[in-house]
Amino acid sequence: MPDDNSGTNPELISGGHLVAKALKAEGVEVIYTLCGGHIIDIYDGCVDEGIEVVDVRHEQVAAHAADGYARITGKPGCAVVTAGPGTTDAVTGVANAFRAESPMLLIGGQGAHTQHKMGSLQDLPHVDMMTPITKFAATVPDTARAADMVSMAFRECFHGAPGPSFLEIPRDVLDARVPVEKARVPKAGQYRASTRQAGDPEAVEKLADLLVHAEKPAILLGSQVWTTRATDAAVELVRTLNVPAYMNGAGRGTLPPGDPHHFQLSRRYAFSNADVIVIVGTPFDFRMGYGKRLSPNATVVQIDLDYRTVGKNRDIDLGIVGDAGQILKSVAESVTGRLNGGAVKRKAWLEELRAAEQSALEKRLPQLTSDASPIHPYRLVSEINDFLTEDSIYIGDGGDIVTFSGQVVQPKSPGHWMDPGPLGTLGVGVPFVLAAKKARPDKEVVALFGDGAFSLTGWDFETLVRYNLPFVGIVGNNSSMNQIRYGQAQKYGLERERVGNTLGDVHYDKFAQMLGGYGEEVRDPADIAPALRRARESGLPSLINVWVDPDAYAPGTMNQTMYK
Repeated sequence: MPDDNSGTNPELISGGHLVAKALKAEGVEVIYTLCGGHIIDIYDGCVDEGIEVVDVRHEQVAAHAADGYARITGKPGCAVVTAGPGTTDAVTGVANAFRAESPMLLIGGQGAHTQHKMGSLQDLPHVDMMTPITKFAATVPDTARAADMVSMAFRECFHGAPGPSFLEIPRDVLDARVPVEKARVPKAGQYRASTRQAGDPEAVEKLADLLVHAEKPAILLGSQVWTTRATDAAVELVRTLNVPAYMNGAGRGTLPPGDPHHFQLSRRYAFSNADVIVIVGTPFDFRMGYGKRLSPNATVVQIDLDYRTVGKNRDIDLGIVGDAGQILKSVAESVTGRLNGGAVKRKAWLEELRAAEQSALEKRLPQLTSDASPIHPYRLVSEINDFLTEDSIYIGDGGDIVTFSGQVVQPKSPGHWMDPGPLGTLGVGVPFVLAAKKARPDKEVVALFGDGAFSLTGWDFETLVRYNLPFVGIVGNNSSMNQIRYGQAQKYGLERERVGNTLGDVHYDKFAQMLGGYGEEVRDPADIAPALRRARESGLPSLINVWVDPDAYAPGTMNQTMYK
């Protein structure tokens, strides 16, 4: 039957519609996009498949939102952008997902095959650019392969530690229509294997034995605990064995604040004095001092989804590759009935760490309750921590101000903490809010921005207004890129501390009002909590512009090795 180009021929299907069918099979409910002529047939397919198309103002936002969607839901996110600058604008979002081990697919347009190397509109070597920052990058060569290659890309997202994939689809491939019987459309649930690797049984047994006999064990629960949805297994292990737990990245919230095994402020003390240290789902990167912050006398165990991460930068005594949930569950089961798992003898160790926690808190208490103006950042983040509920997803986007929050803010539930991850990308906040509110409209979203970070993607506050996605936003405003300013002062002296890092005194509250949201300015620390409550009650996207002390720096900023 000839192609009548009417779009109604039931025996023919276009590349864009095949892409949409593959997205549907993967369980994708929404794509984040900025429109372009190369990609509009995907939109048409998404309409037919019931996939929501959310349009943003910058492709970086689309990519970050896809990353955020994956983190919240556990399903891969998807962003669709046009060729050339559309794809290059999205590179930062893909790179951030790559370092954060977040599964997402970026689909980019491309000029027609028939114009290959002729200088077509927005033609660039996208695959070459994306290959180093993805787990899979390819061109769809033929319309009949469109759905098949989307499924292939998703499969690669979950190979080992998760990460992003990239597909470019030439315009003629996407728009062409082929007989349905010639196109392979993988069926949902039938083209990917289980990724829950249980780890080497002998190594699991050895870890169980180490923990039973340890006198001063400690465990760090990293982002892979949330990635693998290992919360229950992690909680069971630390409670069964009476092990103090520290959490970082998306692992924050695994244990609720106030839990007897939840520790936050004594990590350096614990890692300097423990006899067994278990690192779960966290590489020995800059956040861990490349492994040098762990006692050289401790027995160190590392659990990770990626074989390449285990033992990288620091020798270990035991490495286990696999799913954190499966491994931790197996360890807990292995110690059942073994001298109470050694739990009783660790009571004194937990009391020692709790005393270290209390000492650290008391040292900081004057700043947490400071009535000074400009407002001390510790006072701001303390107020935010008190404001959070069981249902509040907390998002941190910034440098120095978010470093302050990392020591104080404690999410009350698993999966309720979002930050850029190890790439340290500024500008994730607004797109993460967009993803979180789209994926979990029942949850409150609270986002803390540095004023520099908000500026990068802040125009998509309008997208939040347009889609009626209320959240409580706070800008810690010191009119500076303060983390960099500190380093410059240390390296070059106070007379050169203000080169290239000083911002204008922007009233972000008025910016929010201009775009149809709720805005309020705060200069007195006593006004923080009432302003936060009013933002919550407004039912609108909001920005509370809090003027903070520009001469207060977070300890994490001052301790960064790049400034030494």
